[in-house]
Amino acid sequence: MAKTNYDRRNARRYQLHLPIHYRVSDRASVPFVGSGTTCDMSTAGLSFRCRRALPVGSHVELMVDWPSRYGDVHPIELQITGFIVRSDRGRIAVRVTSRKFRVDEAPEVAMGATA
Repeated sequence: MAKTNYDRRNARRYQLHLPIHYRVSDRASVPFVGSGTTCDMSTAGLSFRCRRALPVGSHVELMVDWPSRYGDVHPIELQITGFIVRSDRGRIAVRVTSRKFRVDEAPEVAMGATA
């Protein structure tokens, strides 16, 4: 019996539907940005939905809005870089080459505060 793509994956995929922002760099064109929603993620790959087809083989930078906050105050983003390996009817698959969490540690400004 032949193995499916899912069977060949070494990293477990997690079904997560989180807001995502992307920037695609392609040597043949000007970089462009957009947004979408993740479908699933693992340490080695990620898939997301967006409104346009993206060029397979292009480098992509992704910012995933993480659902928790550092110290219950500071927003967390997951920064991912990789390459687009599949683009089919608005669902994009990415092979991840790097990932790291980033915490926005800028102090929150209270409403009505004066300088």
